[in-house]
Amino acid sequence: MFVKNDESFTCVNCGKTVEKLKYTSRDHCKFCLYSLHVDIEPGDRKNSCKGLLIPINVIDTSKKGKVIIYKCKKCGKEIRNIVASDDNEEEIFNIIKKYSMQGGRV
Repeated sequence: MFVKNDESFTCVNCGKTVEKLKYTSRDHCKFCLYSLHVDIEPGDRKNSCKGLLIPINVIDTSKKGKVIIYKCKKCGKEIRNIVASDDNEEEIFNIIKKYSMQGGRV
């Protein structure tokens, strides 16, 4: 079950302040696209892992549009999050390019 949890935060990866999204819960940095493994269900902030989620690819889906695929640096789990409307387009492109250059391997 989705829990709305839209709060400003300081990104642990790049150190920039990330403001509220205002239309849904923000779950990643809009600048570097990194996130934290904090949710069990979207927005609940109940996951004890708290590992750094590294963006490893961005894909287009028919239902949700662009989705960022993350890999948790701590536990290795892969997580998917929808791209936000104000996400850094250049960084999205860089992630896709890096993934392609690695032959689809992380």
